[in-house]
Amino acid sequence: MRDVWLAFGLTLFAGMATAIGSIIAFTAKRTNYRVLSVATGFSAGVMLYVSFVEIFFKGVESLVERFGEVGAHWVNAGSFFGGMLLIGLIDNLIPAAENPHEIHSEAETRPLHDPSKPAPDFGALSELEVISPDTHDHRAKHKLLRMGLFTALAIGIHNFPEGLATFLAALQDPSLGIAIAIAIALHNIPEGISVSVPIFYATGSRKKAFIYSALSGLAEPVGAIIGYAAIRVFLSGNSGMVPPEIMGILFGGVAGIMVYISLDELLPTSRAYGKGHDSLFGLVAGMLVMALSLLLMK
Repeated sequence: MRDVWLAFGLTLFAGMATAIGSIIAFTAKRTNYRVLSVATGFSAGVMLYVSFVEIFFKGVESLVERFGEVGAHWVNAGSFFGGMLLIGLIDNLIPAAENPHEIHSEAETRPLHDPSKPAPDFGALSELEVISPDTHDHRAKHKLLRMGLFTALAIGIHNFPEGLATFLAALQDPSLGIAIAIAIALHNIPEGISVSVPIFYATGSRKKAFIYSALSGLAEPVGAIIGYAAIRVFLSGNSGMVPPEIMGILFGGVAGIMVYISLDELLPTSRAYGKGHDSLFGLVAGMLVMALSLLLMK
């Protein structure tokens, strides 16, 4: 039971990083996009390394007894691409315009943490005027609120499988769970900013912006609880223990989900935030830290 609480605590920590992003949006004097770039690249490095070096092979180990040496590799590969397909389908259900990794300019984020600063006068722009390339069109408040809510929903949907991934990894290996929780927390911080900005401008309320940002992160521990409960009820049998082959399939799927998130979301976002090789430096640093952590824990 202690392991379950530890796994849940790590999942909750990772999910609540969206609230940290919201706090940063309201308190930081200046948004350091290069730091966000390195941090997001670092998160991708951790996820990619741990997926291919640790989680993927843990899946094979759990499947060997049930499916044999050759069969285990086939089932594991199928689970891996199945995880990628699952998160890809989730992505496809989210409107493309509601980008949870949208970058907001200094002009937009400044009034969040300094009430004395005037909000950008987006409403004065006519339909024919050209908007500055570093500024988003916030003319219609209902459109802004819709964007903020859809962004929160998009992040919440993404956080369901991420929460299950963190939970299962921590349940199997707490040290591995810590690494994954930190990686997911780092990539949740800019997502919290992305939720806060449009909702703040739509409602004028910092409290509402923070609440919606935090709620989008809560989907992570909720996803972990629902997923784990379903596994225990429907797949664990009379013993109450999850069979190794089920854990193996789940690990393969988790690896696929994390690789997809890294390649489709984290790396493009890291490159958009940074300059030069910032994202690459973050990526390599994440892989190096993860490699050293795994070696020292052997």
